[in-house]
Amino acid sequence: MHAHLLEEMQQRVTDNPGQVKSRKSIVEHPFGTVKRWMDQGYFLPRGLEKVRGEMSLTVLAYNLKRVISLIGVKDLIAVVS
Repeated sequence: MHAHLLEEMQQRVTDNPGQVKSRKSIVEHPFGTVKRWMDQGYFLPRGLEKVRGEMSLTVLAYNLKRVISLIGVKDLIAVVS
């Protein structure tokens, strides 16, 4: 049914292997971190609005964790205050 879309995607991957490698190192890392480290392999609530809320909280927690690891708690508090 959607075979043409899969073929188009495969052609883009074949034409741009550098972009695929870049995506794997930049974009996929946060999703893997969220799924494994934060134990978020699936969504607990039902309904799009509730899932969006859970995803928003998960992304916020991930971003805070990254900021703390990059600049530390004291600098984060200084910036926020």
